Amino acid sequence: MSDTQLTQQQRYRIYAPGKGNHGQREIADIIGCHPGTISRELRRNRGMKGYRPRQA
Repeated sequence: MSDTQLTQQQRYRIYAPGKGNHGQREIADIIGCHPGTISRELRRNRGMKGYRPRQA
């Protein structure tokens, strides 16, 4: 786990499992970051149709 910003690749990895039935903790384990990072990322970049990795 690192204290750097998420890369575009990591954001798309959040997006892909998010389309399935994965929880935030599981997504965090997949991309190697803290679950709170996933929570904040989803909250900040959620639109009418769900998470938008391009917006981030």
